[in-house]
Amino acid sequence: MTISGALSNALTGLTAAARSTEVVSSNIANAMTDGYGRRQLDLSARTVGGNGTGVWIDGVSRLVDEVVIADRRLADASVGNSQTRAQFLKKIEAAIGSPEDPGSLSDRLAKLESALIQASSRPDSETRLQNVLQSAKSLVGHINGISNRIQTLRMESDQEIGLQVSRLNDTLQRIEQLNTDIVAQRGAGHDANGLLDQRQQLVDSISSIIPLRQIPRENGKIALITPGGAILLDGPAAELGFTPVGVIVPEMTLASGGLFGLTINGRPVDTSGQYSPIKGGSLAALFETRDNISVTAQENLDAFARDLVERFQNPSVDATLAPGMAGLFTDAGAAFVPANEIALSSRLSVNTAVDPAAGGQLWRLRDGIGAAAAGDVGNASLLQKLSTALSFAQVPVSGAFGPAARSASALGGALLSLVAGERQSADSQTAYTSTRLSALQSQELQNGVDTDQELQQLLLVEQAYAANARVMQTADDLIQTLLGI
Repeated sequence: MTISGALSNALTGLTAAARSTEVVSSNIANAMTDGYGRRQLDLSARTVGGNGTGVWIDGVSRLVDEVVIADRRLADASVGNSQTRAQFLKKIEAAIGSPEDPGSLSDRLAKLESALIQASSRPDSETRLQNVLQSAKSLVGHINGISNRIQTLRMESDQEIGLQVSRLNDTLQRIEQLNTDIVAQRGAGHDANGLLDQRQQLVDSISSIIPLRQIPRENGKIALITPGGAILLDGPAAELGFTPVGVIVPEMTLASGGLFGLTINGRPVDTSGQYSPIKGGSLAALFETRDNISVTAQENLDAFARDLVERFQNPSVDATLAPGMAGLFTDAGAAFVPANEIALSSRLSVNTAVDPAAGGQLWRLRDGIGAAAAGDVGNASLLQKLSTALSFAQVPVSGAFGPAARSASALGGALLSLVAGERQSADSQTAYTSTRLSALQSQELQNGVDTDQELQQLLLVEQAYAANARVMQTADDLIQTLLGI
């Protein structure tokens, strides 16, 4: 090998070592950066006339495991879905309250039953009659509060859907632009790995909202398609459409046209069911909480309110009630009509006939809602019937409670049980999906930057740099010797 050939080889080696140092340094600096793909310098032998003349720097490769990333993104969506449902159900459960909690539905029912029993032992005591009235008002206020809380949660879900749709549209537009930039960078012969990192970060940022499958396209572009078949990006980004509403009441549902659904490029999309194109992810869970879970919870609460009203609106309990008269509990002051069960829990109220603050008389609790005048102050028969009506086991005529006969307290427990059962199921699903996500994240990290390996590589680069520098020094010494002859 000639001296000039040795110099050329050593020079390319020094250049490759310097570039390798940059790559290793970048890997170590970004070891904990989300979306960063480990870099590797690609080298090949350079030959001229069959003789080795050093090395070529072919470029820098970005090393990622696309299969693991794809599985991790689907796991992200599963966690987002189950967590959204679990948190929503937990809030409804908290609104109803556990039996051991003061102020819960069960606690207020127990206090009403206790107040009726105490009043029946001293029907002449206005203090005890007042306690019955306050217990009834407290129960009604709690039921109204649960209904209002359900509708507030629905409205929060509706607003969050709007925010997530806006985020999806913005992110998809940015990914579309990055696709264009990556093609331009590669076309100009520049390193596009930084842009690839940014694109992965953007895709990862929306993977919990909606499940995504990344499909490679020509020149480094990608397409994004949901497992259900919705095309979100393939060339131009799709436009997701949604219109939030200002307020939600129980009568407003997607089926009635009171609420808006999701569109993709102007076409309506099924947001629920097994074959929904957006199934999985927090977006689908928000639609489920708004349109299914909360609606069912409201229906069951209305069924409970109906059961409560009908127990005291029965003439066999209060013989002073004329046909069409309301009992102790009313539908916004009027008698309950079965056709008006929707949102009954939000309209439930105590009959003003027994409320002195509304112009009524407390003695009507003892003598009857429809009584013309006060009767014998020692007559406890009606109060006893009211207490019996509350504890009597009867089959609810609506709701998802099943055919079993229950007292009012037992029905309140069943109402809580239905929500708690769904919440526990969602919690179990969250635990499973979170564990799976954690395992996939660990696997992804194992395929990422290993700082120990990078430092070892840096030592090898240092040795290669020293060897090439030594070759150049030796070549220089030879040249100086020749010049000195």
